[in-house]
Amino acid sequence: MSDKSQTKFGKLVGLKPDTSIKTEIIAGITTFFAMCYIIFVNPDFLSGKSAHPAIFNAAYIGTIIAAVIGTLLYAFLAKKPFAQASGMGLNAFFMVSFMFAVGDPYVNYGAGLVIILISGLIFLLLSVTGLRSYIAKSLPDCLKKSIPAGIGLFIAFIGLQGAGISVDGATLVCLPDLRNWAVAGPVLAALLGLISIVIFNKVGTGWMKKASIVLGILVSTVLYYLFTWTLPEFELGQIGQSFQDFGQYGFSVFKPESWKVAFDGVTFGSIFSVIMLIVTFCLVDMFDTIGTLYGTCAQANMLDKNGDPEDIEKCMLCDSIATAAGSMVGVSTVTTFVESASGVAEGGRTGLTALTTAALFAICLVLSPIAGIIPGVATAPALIYVGLLMLKNFKAVDMEDLSSALPAFIALIVMPLTYSISNGIALGAISYVLIQLFTGKYSKKDIVVTVIAVLFILRYVLVPAM
Repeated sequence: MSDKSQTKFGKLVGLKPDTSIKTEIIAGITTFFAMCYIIFVNPDFLSGKSAHPAIFNAAYIGTIIAAVIGTLLYAFLAKKPFAQASGMGLNAFFMVSFMFAVGDPYVNYGAGLVIILISGLIFLLLSVTGLRSYIAKSLPDCLKKSIPAGIGLFIAFIGLQGAGISVDGATLVCLPDLRNWAVAGPVLAALLGLISIVIFNKVGTGWMKKASIVLGILVSTVLYYLFTWTLPEFELGQIGQSFQDFGQYGFSVFKPESWKVAFDGVTFGSIFSVIMLIVTFCLVDMFDTIGTLYGTCAQANMLDKNGDPEDIEKCMLCDSIATAAGSMVGVSTVTTFVESASGVAEGGRTGLTALTTAALFAICLVLSPIAGIIPGVATAPALIYVGLLMLKNFKAVDMEDLSSALPAFIALIVMPLTYSISNGIALGAISYVLIQLFTGKYSKKDIVVTVIAVLFILRYVLVPAM
Protein backbone atom coordinates (compact mmCIF):
# COMPACT_ATOMS: atom_id res chain seq x y z
CA MET A 1 0.00 0.00 0.00
CA SER A 2 1.43 3.37 -0.95
CA ASP A 3 2.22 6.15 1.52
CA LYS A 4 -0.08 8.39 -0.50
CA SER A 5 -3.09 6.21 0.18
CA GLN A 6 -2.18 6.16 3.85
CA THR A 7 -1.90 9.91 4.23
CA LYS A 8 -4.94 10.94 2.21
CA PHE A 9 -7.66 8.53 1.17
CA GLY A 10 -6.44 5.81 3.52
CA LYS A 11 -6.98 7.96 6.58
CA LEU A 12 -10.54 8.76 5.53
CA VAL A 13 -11.58 5.10 5.59
CA GLY A 14 -9.16 3.83 8.25
CA LEU A 15 -6.74 1.86 6.07
CA LYS A 16 -3.74 0.47 7.92
CA PRO A 17 -0.35 -0.89 6.76
CA ASP A 18 -1.56 -4.47 7.21
CA THR A 19 -4.74 -4.01 5.15
CA SER A 20 -5.06 -4.50 1.41
CA ILE A 21 -7.12 -2.27 -0.88
CA LYS A 22 -7.88 -5.25 -3.12
CA THR A 23 -9.07 -7.37 -0.21
CA GLU A 24 -11.22 -4.54 1.14
CA ILE A 25 -12.91 -4.03 -2.24
CA ILE A 26 -13.56 -7.76 -2.66
CA ALA A 27 -15.03 -7.81 0.87
CA GLY A 28 -17.30 -4.88 0.01
CA ILE A 29 -18.53 -6.65 -3.12
CA THR A 30 -19.19 -9.78 -1.07
CA THR A 31 -21.23 -7.87 1.51
CA PHE A 32 -23.25 -6.20 -1.23
CA PHE A 33 -24.21 -9.44 -2.94
CA ALA A 34 -25.05 -11.02 0.43
CA MET A 35 -27.52 -8.25 1.33
CA CYS A 36 -28.69 -6.74 -1.96
CA TYR A 37 -31.88 -8.80 -1.68
CA ILE A 38 -33.13 -6.05 0.65
CA ILE A 39 -33.53 -3.78 -2.39
CA PHE A 40 -36.45 -5.91 -3.53
CA VAL A 41 -37.74 -7.40 -0.27
CA ASN A 42 -38.00 -4.18 1.74
CA PRO A 43 -40.32 -2.30 -0.66
CA ASP A 44 -42.52 -5.38 -0.75
CA PHE A 45 -43.03 -5.22 3.01
CA LEU A 46 -43.41 -1.44 3.26
CA SER A 47 -46.06 -1.41 0.53
CA GLY A 48 -48.13 -4.10 2.24
CA LYS A 49 -46.84 -6.98 0.11
CA SER A 50 -46.92 -4.89 -3.09
CA ALA A 51 -50.57 -3.94 -2.55
CA HIS A 52 -49.70 -0.28 -3.19
CA PRO A 53 -47.38 0.08 -6.22
CA ALA A 54 -46.60 3.76 -5.69
CA ILE A 55 -45.34 3.07 -2.16
CA PHE A 56 -43.39 0.11 -3.51
CA ASN A 57 -41.63 2.35 -6.03
CA ALA A 58 -40.96 5.08 -3.46
CA ALA A 59 -39.63 2.55 -0.95
CA TYR A 60 -37.45 0.95 -3.64
CA ILE A 61 -35.54 4.19 -4.19
CA GLY A 62 -35.64 5.04 -0.47
CA THR A 63 -34.21 1.65 0.48
CA ILE A 64 -31.18 2.21 -1.72
CA ILE A 65 -30.60 5.80 -0.55
CA ALA A 66 -30.91 4.78 3.11
CA ALA A 67 -28.46 1.91 2.58
CA VAL A 68 -25.98 4.28 0.93
CA ILE A 69 -26.27 6.85 3.73
CA GLY A 70 -26.00 4.29 6.53
CA THR A 71 -23.10 2.43 4.97
CA LEU A 72 -21.18 5.62 4.16
CA LEU A 73 -21.47 6.55 7.83
CA TYR A 74 -19.63 3.36 8.69
CA ALA A 75 -17.07 4.07 5.98
CA PHE A 76 -16.10 7.57 7.10
CA LEU A 77 -17.34 8.03 10.69
CA ALA A 78 -16.64 4.65 12.30
CA LYS A 79 -14.19 3.44 9.59
CA LYS A 80 -15.55 -0.09 9.96
CA PRO A 81 -16.38 -2.76 7.33
CA PHE A 82 -20.10 -2.87 8.12
CA ALA A 83 -23.12 -2.07 5.99
CA GLN A 84 -26.58 -0.80 6.89
CA ALA A 85 -30.03 -1.04 5.36
CA SER A 86 -33.65 -1.37 6.49
CA GLY A 87 -33.77 -4.29 8.90
CA MET A 88 -35.64 -7.48 8.16
CA GLY A 89 -38.27 -8.16 10.79
CA LEU A 90 -38.53 -4.47 11.54
CA ASN A 91 -39.95 -3.88 8.05
CA ALA A 92 -42.46 -6.68 8.58
CA PHE A 93 -43.45 -5.09 11.89
CA PHE A 94 -43.87 -1.78 10.05
CA MET A 95 -46.22 -3.44 7.58
CA VAL A 96 -48.38 -5.06 10.25
CA SER A 97 -48.45 -2.02 12.55
CA PHE A 98 -48.96 0.75 10.01
CA MET A 99 -49.89 -0.47 6.53
CA PHE A 100 -52.58 -2.80 7.88
CA ALA A 101 -53.97 -0.19 10.31
CA VAL A 102 -57.34 1.51 9.75
CA GLY A 103 -57.49 4.41 7.31
CA ASP A 104 -55.67 5.36 4.13
CA PRO A 105 -52.53 3.20 3.66
CA TYR A 106 -50.70 6.06 1.92
CA VAL A 107 -51.28 8.34 4.91
CA ASN A 108 -50.49 5.56 7.38
CA TYR A 109 -47.22 5.01 5.55
CA GLY A 110 -46.16 8.58 6.35
CA ALA A 111 -47.42 8.33 9.93
CA GLY A 112 -45.42 5.16 10.43
CA LEU A 113 -42.32 6.97 9.23
CA VAL A 114 -42.94 9.58 11.95
CA ILE A 115 -42.76 6.82 14.56
CA ILE A 116 -39.51 5.59 13.03
CA LEU A 117 -38.05 9.10 13.04
CA ILE A 118 -38.83 9.57 16.73
CA SER A 119 -37.30 6.21 17.61
CA GLY A 120 -34.23 7.17 15.58
CA LEU A 121 -33.86 10.42 17.49
CA ILE A 122 -34.05 8.48 20.76
CA PHE A 123 -31.33 6.15 19.41
CA LEU A 124 -29.25 9.22 18.65
CA LEU A 125 -29.72 10.65 22.16
CA LEU A 126 -28.69 7.36 23.76
CA SER A 127 -25.66 7.14 21.46
CA VAL A 128 -24.46 10.70 22.07
CA THR A 129 -24.74 10.32 25.85
CA GLY A 130 -22.94 6.98 25.75
CA LEU A 131 -25.82 5.12 27.41
CA ARG A 132 -26.32 2.84 24.45
CA SER A 133 -22.73 1.58 24.38
CA TYR A 134 -22.76 1.34 28.19
CA ILE A 135 -25.74 -0.98 27.92
CA ALA A 136 -23.91 -3.07 25.35
CA LYS A 137 -20.76 -3.36 27.46
CA SER A 138 -22.78 -4.40 30.51
CA LEU A 139 -23.99 -7.63 28.95
CA PRO A 140 -22.90 -10.75 30.88
CA ASP A 141 -19.86 -12.52 29.46
CA CYS A 142 -21.82 -15.68 28.67
CA LEU A 143 -24.21 -13.69 26.47
CA LYS A 144 -21.36 -11.87 24.75
CA LYS A 145 -19.93 -15.23 23.71
CA SER A 146 -23.22 -16.86 22.72
CA ILE A 147 -24.57 -13.92 20.71
CA PRO A 148 -22.06 -14.33 17.84
CA ALA A 149 -22.78 -18.05 17.68
CA GLY A 150 -26.52 -17.43 17.74
CA ILE A 151 -26.19 -14.95 14.92
CA GLY A 152 -24.20 -17.58 13.05
CA LEU A 153 -27.09 -20.04 13.33
CA PHE A 154 -29.50 -17.28 12.38
CA ILE A 155 -27.48 -16.41 9.28
CA ALA A 156 -27.18 -20.07 8.32
CA PHE A 157 -30.94 -20.53 8.70
CA ILE A 158 -31.56 -17.57 6.42
CA GLY A 159 -29.15 -19.14 3.95
CA LEU A 160 -30.89 -22.52 4.10
CA GLN A 161 -34.19 -20.82 3.35
CA GLY A 162 -32.69 -18.78 0.54
CA ALA A 163 -31.27 -21.95 -0.95
CA GLY A 164 -34.68 -23.63 -0.83
CA ILE A 165 -33.32 -26.34 1.47
CA SER A 166 -35.52 -25.37 4.42
CA VAL A 167 -39.18 -24.78 3.56
CA ASP A 168 -42.52 -24.57 5.34
CA GLY A 169 -44.16 -27.90 6.05
CA ALA A 170 -46.21 -29.98 8.44
CA THR A 171 -43.27 -29.95 10.86
CA LEU A 172 -42.88 -26.13 10.56
CA VAL A 173 -39.71 -26.57 8.50
CA CYS A 174 -38.70 -29.47 6.29
CA LEU A 175 -36.91 -30.39 3.07
CA PRO A 176 -38.69 -29.61 -0.21
CA ASP A 177 -39.81 -32.26 -2.69
CA LEU A 178 -36.52 -32.91 -4.47
CA ARG A 179 -38.20 -35.16 -7.05
CA ASN A 180 -39.24 -31.97 -8.81
CA TRP A 181 -36.25 -30.68 -10.81
CA ALA A 182 -37.63 -27.13 -10.71
CA VAL A 183 -37.10 -27.33 -6.96
CA ALA A 184 -34.03 -29.57 -6.90
CA GLY A 185 -32.09 -27.56 -9.49
CA PRO A 186 -31.76 -24.35 -7.44
CA VAL A 187 -31.07 -26.39 -4.28
CA LEU A 188 -28.26 -28.24 -6.06
CA ALA A 189 -26.84 -24.96 -7.36
CA ALA A 190 -26.72 -23.59 -3.81
CA LEU A 191 -25.14 -26.73 -2.34
CA LEU A 192 -22.46 -26.88 -5.03
CA GLY A 193 -21.80 -23.19 -4.48
CA LEU A 194 -21.34 -23.82 -0.75
CA ILE A 195 -18.96 -26.70 -1.41
CA SER A 196 -17.02 -24.60 -3.92
CA ILE A 197 -16.47 -21.90 -1.26
CA VAL A 198 -14.77 -24.46 0.97
CA ILE A 199 -12.76 -25.86 -1.95
CA PHE A 200 -11.54 -22.42 -3.03
CA ASN A 201 -10.68 -21.65 0.59
CA LYS A 202 -8.74 -24.88 1.14
CA VAL A 203 -6.86 -25.33 -2.14
CA GLY A 204 -6.87 -21.77 -3.48
CA THR A 205 -3.99 -19.39 -2.99
CA GLY A 206 -3.69 -15.61 -3.05
CA TRP A 207 -6.75 -13.81 -4.41
CA MET A 208 -8.59 -17.09 -5.05
CA LYS A 209 -8.49 -18.00 -1.37
CA LYS A 210 -9.45 -14.50 -0.24
CA ALA A 211 -12.27 -14.28 -2.79
CA SER A 212 -13.62 -17.76 -2.06
CA ILE A 213 -17.05 -16.47 -1.03
CA VAL A 214 -17.40 -14.26 -4.11
CA LEU A 215 -16.31 -17.14 -6.33
CA GLY A 216 -18.83 -19.41 -4.63
CA ILE A 217 -21.57 -16.86 -5.34
CA LEU A 218 -20.54 -16.75 -9.01
CA VAL A 219 -20.49 -20.56 -9.22
CA SER A 220 -24.01 -20.77 -7.77
CA THR A 221 -25.24 -18.04 -10.13
CA VAL A 222 -23.97 -19.80 -13.25
CA LEU A 223 -25.29 -23.19 -12.10
CA TYR A 224 -28.67 -21.68 -11.23
CA TYR A 225 -29.25 -20.43 -14.76
CA LEU A 226 -27.93 -23.65 -16.27
CA PHE A 227 -30.08 -25.89 -14.08
CA THR A 228 -33.22 -23.80 -14.51
CA TRP A 229 -32.51 -23.19 -18.21
CA THR A 230 -33.40 -19.53 -17.86
CA LEU A 231 -31.80 -16.20 -18.71
CA PRO A 232 -31.53 -13.10 -16.50
CA GLU A 233 -34.37 -10.64 -16.99
CA PHE A 234 -33.87 -6.89 -17.31
CA GLU A 235 -36.69 -4.48 -16.43
CA LEU A 236 -35.54 -0.90 -16.93
CA GLY A 237 -38.93 0.62 -17.73
CA GLN A 238 -39.91 1.21 -14.10
CA ILE A 239 -36.88 3.34 -13.18
CA GLY A 240 -38.47 6.67 -14.17
CA GLN A 241 -41.74 5.85 -12.43
CA SER A 242 -39.87 4.83 -9.29
CA PHE A 243 -38.18 8.21 -9.01
CA GLN A 244 -41.49 9.99 -9.63
CA ASP A 245 -43.26 8.05 -6.87
CA PHE A 246 -40.30 8.57 -4.55
CA GLY A 247 -40.64 12.32 -5.00
CA GLN A 248 -44.32 12.12 -4.04
CA TYR A 249 -44.20 9.68 -1.11
CA GLY A 250 -40.55 9.25 -0.08
CA PHE A 251 -40.57 12.39 2.06
CA SER A 252 -43.93 11.72 3.73
CA VAL A 253 -42.43 12.19 7.18
CA PHE A 254 -42.36 15.94 6.50
CA LYS A 255 -46.10 16.15 5.78
CA PRO A 256 -48.22 17.66 8.62
CA GLU A 257 -50.91 15.05 7.97
CA SER A 258 -48.45 12.27 8.81
CA TRP A 259 -47.78 13.73 12.26
CA LYS A 260 -51.47 14.30 12.90
CA VAL A 261 -52.43 10.71 12.10
CA ALA A 262 -49.49 9.29 14.07
CA PHE A 263 -50.87 10.72 17.31
CA ASP A 264 -54.62 10.87 16.66
CA GLY A 265 -55.18 8.10 19.22
CA VAL A 266 -57.23 6.08 16.72
CA THR A 267 -55.25 4.94 13.70
CA PHE A 268 -52.55 3.09 15.64
CA GLY A 269 -54.47 2.75 18.88
CA SER A 270 -54.17 4.87 22.02
CA ILE A 271 -51.31 7.26 22.70
CA PHE A 272 -49.89 4.60 25.05
CA SER A 273 -49.92 2.13 22.16
CA VAL A 274 -48.01 4.63 20.03
CA ILE A 275 -45.45 5.11 22.81
CA MET A 276 -44.97 1.36 23.07
CA LEU A 277 -44.52 1.17 19.31
CA ILE A 278 -41.71 3.70 19.61
CA VAL A 279 -40.18 1.80 22.54
CA THR A 280 -40.46 -1.48 20.65
CA PHE A 281 -38.67 -0.17 17.57
CA CYS A 282 -36.00 1.28 19.89
CA LEU A 283 -35.43 -1.98 21.73
CA VAL A 284 -35.47 -4.23 18.68
CA ASP A 285 -33.06 -2.05 16.72
CA MET A 286 -30.79 -1.53 19.71
CA PHE A 287 -30.29 -5.21 20.39
CA ASP A 288 -30.23 -6.28 16.76
CA THR A 289 -27.38 -3.81 16.27
CA ILE A 290 -25.59 -4.82 19.46
CA GLY A 291 -25.88 -8.48 18.54
CA THR A 292 -24.67 -7.89 15.01
CA LEU A 293 -21.70 -5.81 16.16
CA TYR A 294 -20.60 -8.43 18.66
CA GLY A 295 -20.95 -11.17 16.07
CA THR A 296 -19.17 -9.48 13.20
CA CYS A 297 -16.45 -7.92 15.37
CA ALA A 298 -15.72 -11.29 16.95
CA GLN A 299 -15.39 -12.75 13.46
CA ALA A 300 -12.94 -9.97 12.48
CA ASN A 301 -10.94 -10.04 15.74
CA MET A 302 -12.07 -6.45 16.32
CA LEU A 303 -12.97 -6.82 20.00
CA ASP A 304 -11.15 -4.92 22.72
CA LYS A 305 -9.59 -6.47 25.82
CA ASN A 306 -12.98 -6.53 27.53
CA GLY A 307 -14.57 -8.46 24.69
CA ASP A 308 -16.52 -5.44 23.39
CA PRO A 309 -16.50 -4.15 19.78
CA GLU A 310 -13.87 -1.53 19.05
CA ASP A 311 -15.23 2.04 18.71
CA ILE A 312 -18.69 0.81 19.68
CA GLU A 313 -19.80 4.39 20.42
CA LYS A 314 -19.13 5.43 16.83
CA CYS A 315 -20.84 2.32 15.51
CA MET A 316 -23.94 3.04 17.57
CA LEU A 317 -23.91 6.64 16.37
CA CYS A 318 -23.80 5.47 12.74
CA ASP A 319 -26.82 3.27 13.36
CA SER A 320 -28.90 5.93 15.08
CA ILE A 321 -28.20 8.60 12.45
CA ALA A 322 -29.02 6.12 9.68
CA THR A 323 -32.38 5.27 11.26
CA ALA A 324 -33.39 8.94 11.44
CA ALA A 325 -32.15 9.56 7.89
CA GLY A 326 -33.93 6.46 6.60
CA SER A 327 -37.27 7.66 7.90
CA MET A 328 -36.73 10.92 6.02
CA VAL A 329 -36.39 9.09 2.71
CA GLY A 330 -39.32 6.78 3.28
CA VAL A 331 -38.09 3.54 4.83
CA SER A 332 -38.35 1.71 8.13
CA THR A 333 -35.61 1.34 10.75
CA VAL A 334 -32.11 1.16 9.28
CA THR A 335 -29.76 -1.15 11.11
CA THR A 336 -26.39 -2.84 10.81
CA PHE A 337 -26.79 -5.97 8.70
CA VAL A 338 -25.68 -9.40 9.87
CA GLU A 339 -24.69 -10.05 6.26
CA SER A 340 -21.77 -7.69 6.89
CA ALA A 341 -20.13 -10.77 8.37
CA SER A 342 -19.73 -12.21 4.87
CA GLY A 343 -17.48 -9.30 3.91
CA VAL A 344 -15.62 -9.55 7.21
CA ALA A 345 -15.00 -13.24 6.53
CA GLU A 346 -13.56 -12.22 3.16
CA GLY A 347 -11.00 -10.01 4.88
CA GLY A 348 -12.77 -6.66 5.21
CA ARG A 349 -11.45 -4.68 8.15
CA THR A 350 -11.83 -0.97 7.30
CA GLY A 351 -14.22 1.63 5.97
CA LEU A 352 -13.14 0.88 2.40
CA THR A 353 -15.22 -2.28 2.57
CA ALA A 354 -18.28 -0.22 3.54
CA LEU A 355 -17.48 2.40 0.88
CA THR A 356 -17.40 -0.29 -1.80
CA THR A 357 -20.74 -1.69 -0.65
CA ALA A 358 -22.28 1.79 -0.61
CA ALA A 359 -21.03 2.49 -4.13
CA LEU A 360 -22.64 -0.70 -5.45
CA PHE A 361 -25.92 0.22 -3.77
CA ALA A 362 -25.77 3.66 -5.38
CA ILE A 363 -25.29 2.11 -8.82
CA CYS A 364 -28.51 0.18 -8.30
CA LEU A 365 -30.48 3.43 -8.39
CA VAL A 366 -30.27 3.31 -12.19
CA LEU A 367 -29.02 -0.21 -12.84
CA SER A 368 -31.09 -2.26 -10.41
CA PRO A 369 -31.62 -5.19 -12.82
CA ILE A 370 -27.90 -5.94 -12.63
CA ALA A 371 -28.21 -6.70 -8.92
CA GLY A 372 -31.22 -8.83 -9.76
CA ILE A 373 -29.05 -11.12 -11.87
CA ILE A 374 -27.70 -12.68 -8.67
CA PRO A 375 -30.45 -15.06 -7.49
CA GLY A 376 -31.16 -15.72 -3.84
CA VAL A 377 -29.80 -19.25 -4.10
CA ALA A 378 -26.42 -17.78 -5.04
CA THR A 379 -26.04 -15.60 -1.93
CA ALA A 380 -27.39 -18.37 0.31
CA PRO A 381 -24.12 -20.38 0.33
CA ALA A 382 -22.23 -17.31 1.56
CA LEU A 383 -24.61 -16.94 4.51
CA ILE A 384 -24.39 -20.64 5.42
CA TYR A 385 -20.59 -20.53 5.24
CA VAL A 386 -20.38 -17.42 7.42
CA GLY A 387 -22.77 -19.01 9.91
CA LEU A 388 -20.39 -21.95 10.14
CA LEU A 389 -17.47 -19.64 10.89
CA MET A 390 -19.33 -17.71 13.57
CA LEU A 391 -20.58 -20.78 15.39
CA LYS A 392 -17.09 -21.39 16.80
CA ASN A 393 -17.60 -18.51 19.26
CA PHE A 394 -19.85 -20.70 21.39
CA LYS A 395 -16.96 -22.93 22.41
CA ALA A 396 -15.77 -20.14 24.73
CA VAL A 397 -18.90 -20.53 26.91
CA ASP A 398 -18.26 -22.33 30.20
CA MET A 399 -20.59 -25.30 29.82
CA GLU A 400 -19.67 -26.63 33.25
CA ASP A 401 -21.33 -23.61 34.91
CA LEU A 402 -25.02 -24.07 34.16
CA SER A 403 -25.86 -20.60 35.44
CA SER A 404 -23.94 -19.30 32.42
CA ALA A 405 -24.52 -22.19 30.04
CA LEU A 406 -28.33 -22.06 30.10
CA PRO A 407 -28.72 -18.33 29.26
CA ALA A 408 -26.06 -18.75 26.59
CA PHE A 409 -27.86 -21.73 25.08
CA ILE A 410 -31.22 -19.97 25.15
CA ALA A 411 -29.75 -16.97 23.33
CA LEU A 412 -28.09 -19.33 20.84
CA ILE A 413 -31.14 -21.37 19.94
CA VAL A 414 -33.88 -18.74 20.18
CA MET A 415 -32.36 -16.48 17.53
CA PRO A 416 -32.82 -18.84 14.57
CA LEU A 417 -35.99 -20.49 15.88
CA THR A 418 -37.83 -17.18 16.38
CA TYR A 419 -36.11 -15.46 13.45
CA SER A 420 -34.95 -12.65 15.70
CA ILE A 421 -31.61 -11.64 17.18
CA SER A 422 -33.33 -9.44 19.75
CA ASN A 423 -35.55 -12.29 21.01
CA GLY A 424 -32.45 -14.37 21.66
CA ILE A 425 -30.84 -11.56 23.63
CA ALA A 426 -34.10 -10.90 25.48
CA LEU A 427 -34.76 -14.44 26.66
CA GLY A 428 -31.08 -14.96 27.41
CA ALA A 429 -31.08 -11.83 29.58
CA ILE A 430 -34.30 -12.76 31.37
CA SER A 431 -33.10 -16.27 32.16
CA TYR A 432 -29.71 -14.95 33.32
CA VAL A 433 -31.29 -12.50 35.77
CA LEU A 434 -33.67 -15.10 37.20
CA ILE A 435 -30.85 -17.61 37.70
CA GLN A 436 -28.64 -15.01 39.40
CA LEU A 437 -31.50 -13.99 41.70
CA PHE A 438 -32.50 -17.47 42.82
CA THR A 439 -28.96 -18.81 43.21
CA GLY A 440 -27.81 -15.89 45.35
CA LYS A 441 -25.24 -14.70 42.80
CA TYR A 442 -26.96 -11.43 41.92
CA SER A 443 -24.65 -8.41 42.21
CA LYS A 444 -24.48 -4.70 41.35
CA LYS A 445 -22.99 -5.44 37.92
CA ASP A 446 -26.24 -7.19 36.97
CA ILE A 447 -28.38 -4.06 37.32
CA VAL A 448 -28.12 -3.09 33.65
CA VAL A 449 -28.99 -6.55 32.35
CA THR A 450 -31.90 -6.56 34.81
CA VAL A 451 -33.25 -3.32 33.36
CA ILE A 452 -32.92 -4.86 29.89
CA ALA A 453 -34.80 -7.95 31.01
CA VAL A 454 -37.61 -5.90 32.58
CA LEU A 455 -37.98 -3.75 29.46
CA PHE A 456 -38.26 -6.84 27.31
CA ILE A 457 -40.82 -8.36 29.67
CA LEU A 458 -42.87 -5.17 29.38
CA ARG A 459 -42.55 -5.30 25.62
CA TYR A 460 -43.81 -8.88 25.48
CA VAL A 461 -46.68 -8.14 27.85
CA LEU A 462 -47.80 -4.83 26.35
CA VAL A 463 -46.96 -5.14 22.65
CA PRO A 464 -47.76 -8.08 20.34
CA ALA A 465 -44.68 -10.16 19.58
CA MET A 466 -43.19 -9.89 16.11
